[in-house]
Amino acid sequence: MRIDVSSYIPGSSPVHACDARVKVVLLAAYSAMLFFVRTWTGLGLAALAFVAVAAASGIAWRRFFGLLAPVYAVAALAVAFNGFSLDVWQAVGGASDAPGGLGDVSAGVLADVPPVVLIGSFGLVPAGFARGCFFAARIVLLVTASLVVTYTTTSTQLTDALCAFMRPLRRLRVPVDDAAMVFSLALRFIPVTAEELARVRDAQWARGAAFSEGGLRARLGAWQTVFVPLFVGLFRRADALAVAMDARCYGTSDVPRTSLARRRLTAGDVCVLVAGLAACAALAAWL
Repeated sequence: MRIDVSSYIPGSSPVHACDARVKVVLLAAYSAMLFFVRTWTGLGLAALAFVAVAAASGIAWRRFFGLLAPVYAVAALAVAFNGFSLDVWQAVGGASDAPGGLGDVSAGVLADVPPVVLIGSFGLVPAGFARGCFFAARIVLLVTASLVVTYTTTSTQLTDALCAFMRPLRRLRVPVDDAAMVFSLALRFIPVTAEELARVRDAQWARGAAFSEGGLRARLGAWQTVFVPLFVGLFRRADALAVAMDARCYGTSDVPRTSLARRRLTAGDVCVLVAGLAACAALAAWL
């Protein structure tokens, strides 16, 4: 059993060289913009922006779209629940009378197409199908945009960016350094947990555990033999980490932590930030 966990991919592209704080801010702006865009033109421009940035990163396209099976399932549900209705005529009337909002998106060329009755009152609503495709594309763009940041930014850079964003809270005596350390440890334990899960699962499978045989109850019982030692092992790792941090006197001083090489925003980073925020604001406001 092999689990491929999304992580940093080394590279020398302009996206890799961009400051982590800029990438996090632009990701937040891009995500917000996707929820404000209501036309297919705006969504197409947002997709074009993602394609341009992903191409500039130099990362293979399969890394963005090859591991999104759960996302595709959610997107398919969005299309199905919006495109089909148990009462097609009532669904059309309700959609036309619905107040405007973040969920009121354009149906494109299918807006005036009448519904197709399949069985009784159940049928396909073309306008709802188009809106479902809109929502599905929005979900996929949200996830893939976040992958651009995680693939081109190390966990240390993300932690430093979080610490920089929270630095003003030090005046309120918020433990910024501790919060950044917790965030860094959480990121580090994701691949560790995946590796431990694969190792324990392989060990139990070698001992005859039937993970794909029998009914649901039997399969859940087989996975129980995996999760119990997995959590025991994780608690052991956490205890060893706590002992190591305590032995190094972590947290015993009130002096703020320093950084060996604190990165400063360059003129190029500022230009990218301003241009990206302006583009996201323009798409959200006009499209």
